[in-house]
Parts: sequence; structure tokens; C-alpha cells
Amino acid sequence: MADGVHSISHSISGELTEAGHRLLQRVYYEDTDFSGLVYHARYLHFLERGRTDYLRCLGVEQRELITADEEGLVFVVHRMEIDFKSPARMDDILTVTTRTEKAGGAKMVLTQEIRRDDTLLIAAKVIIAVINASGRPRRLPEGLAKQMMIEV
Repeated sequence: MADGVHSISHSISGELTEAGHRLLQRVYYEDTDFSGLVYHARYLHFLERGRTDYLRCLGVEQRELITADEEGLVFVVHRMEIDFKSPARMDDILTVTTRTEKAGGAKMVLTQEIRRDDTLLIAAKVIIAVINASGRPRRLPEGLAKQMMIEV
């Protein structure tokens, strides 16, 4: 601490923890509606950022997967279940956590939460389809499936 200024170091991509990936996000004016609460569709942005940075922290570069082999590999959201528990407001600091529940075959199942401090705001289950560059289902390579199931 210098001159009364606190310095907190966080990676822009979040961090891997025992509970899964953890990403901090601030709520900005653009995230809210006329009521001052976060607009429901904006939570999808926070969840997507959590999933993307989770993969990044695991060492998975999505843009490289499409050309990693002759077939190519792409992740797409197939299904999402979201429980809206409590609203977030402008300037809240949210914690987005992401964990792999299952990885294998042609899909992955991720669980995600958005919290403000200890208050659960959003609980989501996301089913990710694994497809090739042509849009057809393909198996998740075994090494990548193991990488997705890493426990810290």
C-alpha cells in the first residue's frame, strides 16, 4: 500500500480455484435497464465471459481448435438452464464461477453461478455441443476431455 492506495492483483482472465474458475465482473450502466437492475439478457454476457476465460485459464485456445486438426473443433451452446435468484445493480462486483460437470463424447456440461459477495444471483447449467468445422457433431478428444476435468 502506497499513499493510501490499495493494490489488488487479479488476472484479467480470472483464476482457477478448488471451486472451479472464478472471474470478477463489474456491472456497468450499459448492463442495466430503466429500473437500474441488470437486464436479464446481460447475464448471458457475464456467463459467456466466464466460460471463455475458464477455457483460456485451462490452456484451451478456442480460435486454435478450429484448425488444430483436419476436422476442426468448435464449441457451441446447445442448451442452457438459468435460474434467476436475485438481481444485480450498477457498480456491483460479480463473481462468475464455472466448473465442468461432464466432458466426453460430443458434449460438455458446465455449471455456472453468478454471485455478489455470498448472495447467489444466477445458477446456470450449460450443455455445450462439440462440432467440427462443417457443423457436424464430433467427439471431444480424450486429452481435451481430461483437461476440462482438471481439479485445482
